[in-house]
Amino acid sequence: MWRKLRILILLLILLFVALNTYFDRVYSTDWNIPLRVTVYPINGDDSDAVDVFINQLKPDRFEAMEAFFEEEADSWGLAMERPVQFQSAPPLGEQPPALDRNANVLSIMWWSLRMRYWAWQSPDLPGAAPDIKLFVIYHDPAITPAVAHSIGMQKGLYAVVNVFADRSMIGSNDVITAHELLHTLGATDKYNPSNNQPLNPIGYAEPDKQPLLPQDYAELMGGRIPVTSSKSTTPESLRQVVVGQLTAEEIGWYKE
Repeated sequence: MWRKLRILILLLILLFVALNTYFDRVYSTDWNIPLRVTVYPINGDDSDAVDVFINQLKPDRFEAMEAFFEEEADSWGLAMERPVQFQSAPPLGEQPPALDRNANVLSIMWWSLRMRYWAWQSPDLPGAAPDIKLFVIYHDPAITPAVAHSIGMQKGLYAVVNVFADRSMIGSNDVITAHELLHTLGATDKYNPSNNQPLNPIGYAEPDKQPLLPQDYAELMGGRIPVTSSKSTTPESLRQVVVGQLTAEEIGWYKE
């Protein structure tokens, strides 16, 4: 009797999670109203320099990302003013659960559940709850010269974004943040994970360009600007980035 009851409760929980995930997916990409995104800055190195950097971030620092998404959405036929709207939360003093680089499938599943709960219980700002939460972890380049891989999760609508606390890298930080944000909306990576080279044609900003290489821009989910068939460069800001057709389809901006 008790065993059947426990199984029933578990099935109901799984059904609730599945339905919640489905409606999150539908709601986040119907584009009837702008998406509300809350950004939580985190000091990733417990560094005084990172604290100073975070405290000096300006309220208008999301202007470039909001303008980028508006321009790209408009280019695919979505005429909406500021389809993605950002707001900043106070810095969090707690690090998100860490994912072991060599984690197996079960470990990843367990991390995903812990991370989803951690994101859910993070404090909301006054007013309407955000649609998406971005946990942006800033690192001191003098302490952490190479950051961990960022991750955006469609299930739960959150992302953990690792960037550098360096003013010269604000533009490239925006590119990484925008990339992970689109992962939460269902966009897929469009580069070869073995060498980070954008995939032709889906990872190219201008797949019909003649000559094809070098490209002038990066496709956001391709991540880099192809220079040759084996070499690419990192965009310095969103001014060097576009959203390609397949990505636009995946997030509901473009329908054939």
